Amino acid sequence: MRFSNDFLDEIRDRVPISAVVGARVAWDRKKTNVSRGDYWACCPFHGEKSPSFHCEDRKGRYHCFGCGVSGDHFRFLTDLEGLSFPEAVEKIADMAGVAMPKVDPRAVERDRERMGLIDVMEMATQFFQDQLQASGGAKARAYLRERGLSGRTIETFRLGYAPEGRNVLKEYLAGKGVPKEQIEACGLVVHGPDIPVSYDRFRDRIMFPILSSRDKVIAFGGRAMAADAPAKYLNSNETELFHKGQVLYNFARARRALQGANGAATLIAVEGYMDVIALHQAGIENAVAPLGTALTENQLDLMWKVTPQPVLCFDGDGAGQRAAFRAVELALPHLKPGKTVRFAMLPDGKDPDDLVKHEGREPFDRVMAQSRTLDDMVWAKEVGQGGFTTPEQRAELEARLKQIVTVIADENVRRHYQQNVRDRLYAFFQGQAPQRPARGNFERGGGRGKFERGGAQAGPRGAPPISDRLARSGLVNRQAVQPTLRESVLALTIVNHPQLLQEDYDEISVIDFDNRELQRLWPALLTAVAEAGAQMDREELLQRLEVAGFGELLKALDQQIRNARLWTATTVAAFEDAREGYRQALSLHKRTKALKRQKAELEREMGEAVEAGDAERHDSAMAVLREVQTEIVRMENQEAIIDGFGVMSGRVKGPAYGQGH
Repeated sequence: MRFSNDFLDEIRDRVPISAVVGARVAWDRKKTNVSRGDYWACCPFHGEKSPSFHCEDRKGRYHCFGCGVSGDHFRFLTDLEGLSFPEAVEKIADMAGVAMPKVDPRAVERDRERMGLIDVMEMATQFFQDQLQASGGAKARAYLRERGLSGRTIETFRLGYAPEGRNVLKEYLAGKGVPKEQIEACGLVVHGPDIPVSYDRFRDRIMFPILSSRDKVIAFGGRAMAADAPAKYLNSNETELFHKGQVLYNFARARRALQGANGAATLIAVEGYMDVIALHQAGIENAVAPLGTALTENQLDLMWKVTPQPVLCFDGDGAGQRAAFRAVELALPHLKPGKTVRFAMLPDGKDPDDLVKHEGREPFDRVMAQSRTLDDMVWAKEVGQGGFTTPEQRAELEARLKQIVTVIADENVRRHYQQNVRDRLYAFFQGQAPQRPARGNFERGGGRGKFERGGAQAGPRGAPPISDRLARSGLVNRQAVQPTLRESVLALTIVNHPQLLQEDYDEISVIDFDNRELQRLWPALLTAVAEAGAQMDREELLQRLEVAGFGELLKALDQQIRNARLWTATTVAAFEDAREGYRQALSLHKRTKALKRQKAELEREMGEAVEAGDAERHDSAMAVLREVQTEIVRMENQEAIIDGFGVMSGRVKGPAYGQGH
């Protein structure tokens, strides 16, 4: 019996994979994080004493870093318990409380017809591959060599060549007994009531097979060899198998790259087939591409199913920027907590193929390390238009930004974007505002009330006072600011002890640094760790970060930590102490961030009260603000950020701290 993909996805989503695997293994208490759905155990497929078998509920996958096995709910039951696939499906359906689907004769017939079409597409793929290696494919082979593709890459992507004749493929398939109705249903020929005799759709083109998420050929893309061809690239038309807006080129292979032992961090969406193939040849196997059109909602959803933060890569020219801004508009309404996109802009005039052709993957990795968040792109688009010298222009900018974020459907995400807009506007206008003499208070017209500014830095006229954080931010003060000791401890501890990422990747990956240099470092670090794989080595990580341009920053962090003698962030600390220091620092970091967010919100409320002339509301917010400010000052004035800093526990990995480390 065949099961629809929708049914299989439904029962997988209802049953955590840990519930399936947990019946056969004992979870390791130290490495497992139940609240995050992240589990570790000794592998049930091979004997081992230390846990290297990883199971992740969010992805619905398991993987053993020891023996290499991986799979989903059904694969676990078929491989370990010896169940047939239908038996495994029935067991998961029972756990999910979902009834097994009834056999629909019409659905069975449709499935049979689809499989017949897939068989025809496979025959066409093999035909095109053979033609590329034949004498008639010499010109196409020369073109691929000029593009720098190796024979192995050509074979991996099953590239082929469609000969010039109008009926070469059609006659080949007919000779194999394929009826013309199937040839037409596959979109391999141009046909219709106004066309007396059908003819091959692809002629004199390099052929790129397009695979489904289950690795079946469902369509083709063809690159014309003739300079005067009407279309440089031509895709298959819509068929029973192929719906262009719902498919991403190389999706199945890129998904496996995320799930493998050396799993990539995320999916990267680039423009075209050749970009994907060139990146793969350079060792970047997690790239996908839309099929000749702008990214669609369905394609974005497809990426979100396997990664919470795909990176969209665009050319750095005007057309690339416009495409990026269209993607911003596409993504905004669908954002969810933990689900977003980043944007990587290539150097002007360069595509991914250009970057990796001569220098390998490093130039492209640097572009990825500098990828920008979605909120950065929203801000860049609106502020890039310039001209905000008058109150009317500023009001227009504020109105546009507020309108843009209202399209976000998720209430929590929308609220945080609205706060983000307010923070950015306050800082931006403060930087542009003319200098005025400071006043201890001001009076509303008519003597309705006087409000003290409370010592905060005044913003532009009519705006609430801005927070200390904003006054120190890179948007107001462009000069580099040394990170706080707390942020330096967090960053350097993880750099010096990358094993922490295995235990707490989700938490670490979303640490929100105030310091702009650390904001730049973090995506580069996560990318480097993902590339290093399960066996994360500090020296290799440092080397990658230095290549990405962060060597001087890491030296500065190390010196800052040495001066403060915060030893648990250094290389000499035993892992247990480093872990404890990191956790305490992170807890303090979150508390401080929460207080500063509360402070900013209270300042905003005071500003609104000033505008409304509401003295009672203002005084109430001021009273709470004073308490929050007192707590912030208390925390910032602590000499020891983390209890126990500066006191050696005796557990060190090498020479005592201060002796050449």
